[in-house]
Amino acid sequence: MNYEDRDTYGMYKDHGTSEPGPDQRRGPGPEMMGANTLVGNSVYNHQDEDLGDIKEIMLDLRNGTVAYAVLSFGGFLGMGEKLFAVPWHALTLDTLNKRFVLKVEKARLEHAPGFDKGHWPNMADQSWAREIHSYYGTQPH
Repeated sequence: MNYEDRDTYGMYKDHGTSEPGPDQRRGPGPEMMGANTLVGNSVYNHQDEDLGDIKEIMLDLRNGTVAYAVLSFGGFLGMGEKLFAVPWHALTLDTLNKRFVLKVEKARLEHAPGFDKGHWPNMADQSWAREIHSYYGTQPH
């Protein structure tokens, strides 16, 4: 399921206008998107390998930004799956395929710092954040 399928408010609906301008676009995306429509979206890498899907979006309430997407990878029917906090800036939206792209090899993701659903890390801890950003080659904002 992708963000268009989760669009309960019609924000990505094609309004059918042929006039040029903002009304021709399909809602506020892709520059501005509803968080609920992004949870569950698939994440692939540049080799077109399925890396999992977004389970949660973590907001940094101190500065009003999206900090991480929690990616689920591996397992079967929720058993044995591993969760990863991926810095939001490490993801790009592929509007053609309606999914996210993460520039990481599948084998590298298998060895990334992760956690299980019963043992979430303290994502506000600055040393934890530096480790995660270093692993994915991003800078904290």
